[in-house]
Amino acid sequence: MSPSHDAPFASGPDRLWQPSRAGVPAAGAFSHGTEPGLVTGVSPILPRSLVLVGLMGAGKTSIGRRMAARLGLPFTDADHEIEAAAGCSITEIFDRYGEEAFRAGERRVIARLLDGPTGVLATGGGAFIDPETRGLVRDKAISLWLRADLEVLVARTSRRHTRPLLKKGDPKQILGHLMEIRYPIYAEADIVVDSEEVPPEETTDCAIAALEEFLGTRLMTAAA
Repeated sequence: MSPSHDAPFASGPDRLWQPSRAGVPAAGAFSHGTEPGLVTGVSPILPRSLVLVGLMGAGKTSIGRRMAARLGLPFTDADHEIEAAAGCSITEIFDRYGEEAFRAGERRVIARLLDGPTGVLATGGGAFIDPETRGLVRDKAISLWLRADLEVLVARTSRRHTRPLLKKGDPKQILGHLMEIRYPIYAEADIVVDSEEVPPEETTDCAIAALEEFLGTRLMTAAA
């Protein structure tokens, strides 16, 4: 029998999306204090979770971690949560089950995360493109697009070889094509911040300032 499209996420009866039991967070809940160097606990300074969107290489994980530390909030990488739920890498999910199965699992993981405590969430490049996931983010979170130009993305993605979509041809052409398709959709995000080749602390400063402008208030942040 061939595996179902939900196979990579079917470890038990939806156990990966069940509520917490006996004080143990369910998979897909924000992990308090599990990222090295982050402040433990949840701060009430944000009314909703902050979700970073953008193409691969935009710096969502790097900037997301720094923003979480500055805001005193937990940080979660959605791709890592998906891999934990599936028990294999994202590349393996794409290879074995295809993009449709991956997006379905991604959607469920992000839904569970956004139902959890307030935090900072970095998403994969295609997450916000999915209409259902985009709707979830719009309803339950604040979205921030890290916008980067093509040369920056090419340089950054060349340092890693775990990007399934870039294995299908020339990375620069693929990224350029993705920009044409995805940038108009990323532009629907609540906040837009340019991700340039500058120290990540600089981009984090810009992101915090943009978030404060969006909220119309100053935020209590830790020193950089």
